[in-house]
Amino acid sequence: MASDTEIVPDSERGGLIGALPGPLRPYASLMRLDRPIGAWLLYWPGAWAVALAGLGAGGLRLLLWLALGAWAMRSAGCVWNDIVDRELDRQVERTRLRPLASGRASLVGAVTLGASLCLIGLVVLLQLPRLAQAIALASLALVAAYPFMKRITWWPQAWLGIVFSWAALVGWPAVRGEIGLTALLLYAGSIAWVVGYDTIYALQDREDDALVGVRSSALALGARARAGIAVFYALALGLWAAALWRVRPDGLTLVALLPMALHLGSQVARLKPEDGADALARFRSNRFAGLLMFLACLVVGTSG
Repeated sequence: MASDTEIVPDSERGGLIGALPGPLRPYASLMRLDRPIGAWLLYWPGAWAVALAGLGAGGLRLLLWLALGAWAMRSAGCVWNDIVDRELDRQVERTRLRPLASGRASLVGAVTLGASLCLIGLVVLLQLPRLAQAIALASLALVAAYPFMKRITWWPQAWLGIVFSWAALVGWPAVRGEIGLTALLLYAGSIAWVVGYDTIYALQDREDDALVGVRSSALALGARARAGIAVFYALALGLWAAALWRVRPDGLTLVALLPMALHLGSQVARLKPEDGADALARFRSNRFAGLLMFLACLVVGTSG
């Protein structure tokens, strides 16, 4: 049997997770408590929509509720993903020490944790207007299906984009009371953005994924990965420009989007596809990219 030193990752020996009692640490790892990047990436599209819609009377309160919902549902999604992928995770170097894959967390405990996080999500859901509630609920089937996509399509990143961008379709009607073309353009642009940044993330696992039969856009693109990411980022910028232009059709729109365009261009230009550490750093920089897009939406949405 493996020793504690062999099976416990460094992330559980220090920092936020390391400060918790020992029995709780594997479950905190299941939630990715030490890696909030995923919660940020899930949050931003909803925040963009609220900002571009003009915030409304309760804009700040809505942004805070969406932040709590993004954290809870991203954590629940990670738990669900690890439940579904526990056998595959044992075969991949980067994921073999995940709590379920290594046996440090029980399946019953993981299911209980996931259900508890979904209850937090339900509390957030009840704070939203009816239309926004219905749209948010419609995403659950998509979320549940995501872990299986890597087994049936070379483009699971596209499915992740559909899921991780869904909050854009929730935030807009939460302020405006309806879904319109502007929200759909913002949503479509976010999907392209997610495909781009998650392809960068998938570059880390290309060799292991190929060995165990897991599919990804990074494998599908192969040597053309950088060019493919550039195309998806360009598509995202074009769709976002159209969404912002519908709210304010003047030059301010394009100026507001320029910092985001420069940041995404820098990611592509500086990316080293064969360097896993560099790919992870470029992926994580999208948390800041989300902030730049939020500021663009805020400027355009509140300047009318």
